[in-house]
Amino acid sequence: MQVSVESGEGLERRLTVELPAEKIDAEVTKRLQQIGRTAKLDGFRPGKVPMKLLRRNYGGQVLQEVYGQMIESSYQEAIQQEKLQPAGMPKIEPGESSEDDGLFRYVATVEVMPEITLNPLSGEVKRPVAEIADQDVDEMLLKLRKQRVTWSSVERDAAEGDQVKISFKGTIDGEAFEGGSAENVDLVLGSGRMIEGFESALIGKSKGDKSSIDLKFPENYRVEELADKPVTFEVEINDISEEVLPEIDDEFAKEFGAEEGVDKLMSDVRENMTRELAQRIEARIKNQAMDLLTEQNPIDVPSAMVDQEIEALQNQTRQQMAQGAGSFELPREMFEDQAKKRVTLGLLIGEIIKQNDIQVDNDRVKKRIEEFAASYEKPEEVVNYYYSDEKQLATVQNVVMEDQVVDWVLEQVTITEEQTTFAELTEQG
Repeated sequence: MQVSVESGEGLERRLTVELPAEKIDAEVTKRLQQIGRTAKLDGFRPGKVPMKLLRRNYGGQVLQEVYGQMIESSYQEAIQQEKLQPAGMPKIEPGESSEDDGLFRYVATVEVMPEITLNPLSGEVKRPVAEIADQDVDEMLLKLRKQRVTWSSVERDAAEGDQVKISFKGTIDGEAFEGGSAENVDLVLGSGRMIEGFESALIGKSKGDKSSIDLKFPENYRVEELADKPVTFEVEINDISEEVLPEIDDEFAKEFGAEEGVDKLMSDVRENMTRELAQRIEARIKNQAMDLLTEQNPIDVPSAMVDQEIEALQNQTRQQMAQGAGSFELPREMFEDQAKKRVTLGLLIGEIIKQNDIQVDNDRVKKRIEEFAASYEKPEEVVNYYYSDEKQLATVQNVVMEDQVVDWVLEQVTITEEQTTFAELTEQG
């Protein structure tokens, strides 16, 4: 077997593989002889069919089978011989073969894994410094109270934050449209549920008021037929209610699992916020470290790997948007940059682990699992679950390995502290 390799664009390689035609013919003959032992053709007993007839009746099919199997086996030998690391499946095309040189040729085009040379790192990573203030706890408790909000009717003009019960009918050019009308629906003013201008037009109105509101659907409105079209809504306010927040008492605390009462609720809230703060600080540092790593180590990435990552992101988004239902299309362009960055990071992280012989720190794995389990009612059961499931344990081990790579990056750069607050960290995501 002879192999020649040409470099194409980027990571593409073209392997021209030459196989002796006599080897293929010998394999075809061998298989035809095997078929001949049981083949039944008119006028001939099994085992007595002439090779000429076997070739005429079965030769084409057998030849294709031999071609396929020899291409598969020789391709594997070829990439090992040339010490190539394919990044995906090859595209196989017939080459120029002739009876004169007695060779069968094919061309395998494939992307290969990039050769990575890690550059020395420099730069700055800002470590957020924050603590949980009493105001942060109060704001979190307010969010919990809003989760248990009730509404009470009032006899006054509607204000932002009020819930109004409305009936409305929308028309475009005087004609009603699907989904443009409803009776006695609840709407919180300022929630942004309706198109821009609808909710603000109801502020200051009273129960029983009827309004005619002229608006325009956004250019990127989710219903294509309505996008960028003028619309008129006839709206009647049937009721106005203001929110009533529950008191923070023992009954309220029990609704959030704090059976011991308010003190336990306050303690749980602060503990959970402290845990969240630590996670957000860790994530902020990790993101900065990974950004430095990719910025200072630009590499070509195989398009096949990017395509796989795009598909994974599309599927993940579909599941999040529709709980796994439907098969609606999501444009590749939405995910291309993110997919390329994730593939780049994966390759760089793998190279750092290999070059530095980084082994997973089992103590950190255990700590990570215990931290996660702490938020559950029976943490020991969660810990046992992870250690009894190899797949789940491997997921945590991969996260810890990434953390260890982040540590490796941080050893090479300057770390400065940056004062911030819990609110700022949560707002920035």
